[in-house]
Amino acid sequence: MLPGSSDSPDNRMGRVIAVANQKGGVGKTTTAINLAASFAAAEVNTLLVDCDPQSNATSGLGFAKDPDRINSYHLLMGAASAEEALLTTELEQLWLIPAHKNLIGANLELVDADGREYRMRQALAQLRDRFQFTVLDCPPALDLLTLNALVAADAVLIPMQGEYFALEGISELLDTIERIRAGLNPELAIEGVVLTMFDERTNLAQQVMTELKNYFGEKLCRTTVPRNIRLAEAPSHGKAALVYDPRSKGAESYIRLAKEIIERQAASQLSAAGAEPAEQTLTTEGAEVHGGEPVVEEISAAPDEMDKTA
Repeated sequence: MLPGSSDSPDNRMGRVIAVANQKGGVGKTTTAINLAASFAAAEVNTLLVDCDPQSNATSGLGFAKDPDRINSYHLLMGAASAEEALLTTELEQLWLIPAHKNLIGANLELVDADGREYRMRQALAQLRDRFQFTVLDCPPALDLLTLNALVAADAVLIPMQGEYFALEGISELLDTIERIRAGLNPELAIEGVVLTMFDERTNLAQQVMTELKNYFGEKLCRTTVPRNIRLAEAPSHGKAALVYDPRSKGAESYIRLAKEIIERQAASQLSAAGAEPAEQTLTTEGAEVHGGEPVVEEISAAPDEMDKTA
């Protein structure tokens, strides 16, 4: 089953968000899975695209590795359409384009290909008006796979840990984003920076948050994601956190993050139209699982140089 047609006002020309950071272990895949699931729980059609050869976003939603299944490698190589790759998931309004380890070969196979940086953008073009949000899970490297995702995206969401090395590494990613804006995707924006595995009790975490706020201003997300055992357990069960344990702190934090991004998008659209932004409400009440009853109830929900001495 495919999501709503292009005539739906809620889905017209949806937003594509790449979740990227070249540093590994910062919660990119956890963020991609749970942000996409939270959008879907808010009753908007959402697509999650696994762009990482490790395929953790694919297995994290309960899909076993299958080399014969159409995946994001086939999209990049022009061997299949995005529509052919769509998989339905446990959440009623969440779809997945899976990955496989053979995706790593695309880094070599596309080196001399025409328009190699635009392959993912071209593949997803036919689906842009069917999904209000498309979330791209990027590999932990600034390679051709990540480049394709950033060229396809409208904006980048950067997950970061509240530690010194996270501050040190972000300059590389920002430099890459600027280069992509200059030559390949001038509209690429920073959706936000979200602090993950965050322990607000430590002085270091608070200092890192202060430095990020000074540098990114309003682009630093108000929502932080704490260390949470239920959030860590959910992928081993092939479920998003809000399906595995909707009342866990991890699930609640990603629901708040989804609300924050939806509100920002709505305010931006209204501002562009010259209208006053209205208060937005995001509820997960009534979010459905394929073949089951509702599983989620409503949850309430820059300077020139960054100082890295924290």
